[in-house]
Amino acid sequence: MFQNVLSQVAEQFSKAFRINELKTEVTNRLAMLEKRVELEGLKVVEIEKCKKDLRKLRDEMTSRGGGRANCPCRYNFPDDGKKPNARRDVPSYPKYTLSRETIEALKKPTFDVWHWEHNEMLSCLEYMFQDLGLVKEFNMNPITLKRWLLAIQENYRNNPFHNFRHCFCVSQVMYGMINLCNLQEKLTLTDLGVLMTAAVCHDLDHPGYNNTYQINARTELAVRYNDISPLENHHCAVAFQILSLPECNIFANVEPEAYKQIRQAIITLILATDMARHGEILDSFKHKVDNFDFTNEEHVICLKMVLIKCCDISNEVRPTEVAEPWVDCLLEEYFMQSDREKCEGLPVAPFMDRDKVTKPTAQIGFIKFVLIPMFETIMKLFPQIEEIMVQPLRDSRDHYEELKQIDDAMTEGSHFLMRFQSGKRLSV
Repeated sequence: MFQNVLSQVAEQFSKAFRINELKTEVTNRLAMLEKRVELEGLKVVEIEKCKKDLRKLRDEMTSRGGGRANCPCRYNFPDDGKKPNARRDVPSYPKYTLSRETIEALKKPTFDVWHWEHNEMLSCLEYMFQDLGLVKEFNMNPITLKRWLLAIQENYRNNPFHNFRHCFCVSQVMYGMINLCNLQEKLTLTDLGVLMTAAVCHDLDHPGYNNTYQINARTELAVRYNDISPLENHHCAVAFQILSLPECNIFANVEPEAYKQIRQAIITLILATDMARHGEILDSFKHKVDNFDFTNEEHVICLKMVLIKCCDISNEVRPTEVAEPWVDCLLEEYFMQSDREKCEGLPVAPFMDRDKVTKPTAQIGFIKFVLIPMFETIMKLFPQIEEIMVQPLRDSRDHYEELKQIDDAMTEGSHFLMRFQSGKRLSV
């Protein structure tokens, strides 16, 4: 028994010594690795290898989790043809009774979109479809309209800018322009339905990173759509994935041929929101506007494309206290993208770089060279928008130019102070 005890003790000592030897070996190896990092850590080869390992790790994590690293979305378009399940219960968001004051405010760009919760915005959207006669025209089931709107809201992500509140803003301005420009007298109810539906769906499942990032990072969306408006194509696909669900299909009672035309029209409008096509679309409209013909289908299609573009980037037609927070939201989203691009070694646009852009510099060029020219072109066809939409854009331009002058003066003052203090130290 004593010999057995001695053998066990000896064995434990042996294991202990082996552990100590292992610890010593690990410590030595760590020291060697630390030294190697100090000597070679900045080498390009090592940096590239690190990036490759990170990409590999991210891909492995994605495959294990069954999700997407670059652009996760609620609808994954499965290859087996199965469609996603939607909630089959009646949406529980409360039905708000809109006051006469709210109903009138909804028709104007001065509407303050920051004072409304999601449920209230859903009720406002429901009212717009009812008020324009779209529910009656397309024989929409009111419960289906509720389900559809709720599904839309659930498929906008919580991005700083491209979120459900932005969707509501675009739709509300579209509703306002329809009323302000008396489009009910000039376009068909089908046209109005296409305009409103496209506005509601135009940024569905936006990931918060623009087309340039998608293409440069070679994301799944960019690969799927061959670098051609990947986000806009995705918004369309998600929109019609939702409409393909019987309980969310607001066009269920529309004849197949009519639905086919509606679908094509909505796709055309959502794809038109790609700013890469801005010059092409606006030039086409400029050639038509002086002799515009509301009976010419090509003219009407072009008008609808310009209308949704105006609504998509219309924040600056709103009062400053409503518009300016949107600039902060947009810059936050830009900075998130540019930070990621820097980490991944991708090109960074100067207007998205937090080290180069300011609020005034971000807005002045956009208002002067994009917004004002486009709205002034629409103004040729609808002069009534000058006071309520175009003039606020001019005021906004002046506001940011004043801010830039103040920023420039402060920057020059700080530079002068630094030079003065530097000279004072040298003289001392």
